[in-house]
Amino acid sequence: MICSCKFRNPKATATAIIIKDNKVLLLKRNEEPFKGMWDFCGGYMQEGELPEETLKREIKEELNVEVKNLALINNFNGIAYWQEQDFPIITFAYVVEIDGEIKLNNENSEYIWVNLEALNIEQIAFDSNQKIGEWLKKNFIFNIQRIKELTNQLDNSAVINEFYLYKAILNGYISKEYDNDKLIGMGWIFPRYTLLRKQAVIEDMLVDENYRKKGLGRIILKDLINWAKDNKMDTIELTTNSKRIAANELYKSEGFWLHETNHYLYNVNG
Repeated sequence: MICSCKFRNPKATATAIIIKDNKVLLLKRNEEPFKGMWDFCGGYMQEGELPEETLKREIKEELNVEVKNLALINNFNGIAYWQEQDFPIITFAYVVEIDGEIKLNNENSEYIWVNLEALNIEQIAFDSNQKIGEWLKKNFIFNIQRIKELTNQLDNSAVINEFYLYKAILNGYISKEYDNDKLIGMGWIFPRYTLLRKQAVIEDMLVDENYRKKGLGRIILKDLINWAKDNKMDTIELTTNSKRIAANELYKSEGFWLHETNHYLYNVNG
């Protein structure tokens, strides 16, 4: 039996969501389609490529920088256009941390960093990218300045790794404590799978200096441990500065043991 159906199989693309200080990188397209509109970095997957490989290639070509870390957000479908024809696409979107100074090639004429709250969806090229923008505005907006304030209270030289915040949103959990609308404490955790075990990583814990010694850190830590238990992790890993005496004592009192210098482990299963 001969099928008379006409198949329109989607073409695969990969898109990089590069964020710094809760601002997303947008590129102004210098080519059709949608010349002059804003776009995320990315492109079509070549035969035999994985999405991660596509992004590394496209980011090097378009921005002349290297990929430091990446994590899958989701996939989004849409329609692309070329020479007055349209065809379906499926876009694999990743949050990406880059390393290096951006230098554009001729595919894009300029770049800007746009606050996620101010992101204008209608100015973004391709409907799949517009769907990504809507997802970002719904899931990735938070007060990065307040988090930096809490980090600086620990150490003026301390730097927040923003990528791991997004990774916790995607695959892990963020525990937050508020006094009315004011963020006074938080911690975040995400899984790291190995061949030997399912391990969770507590990237950081922060408590406002005016709310310390009130058990807030313990509440946040127990909340993160409970997430690991609920998600059937085997161990929890964290690293802390040896000068943070109170934090070190807290971790030990909750069952963490020192695995290496300033490197603690916790056995979720007892």
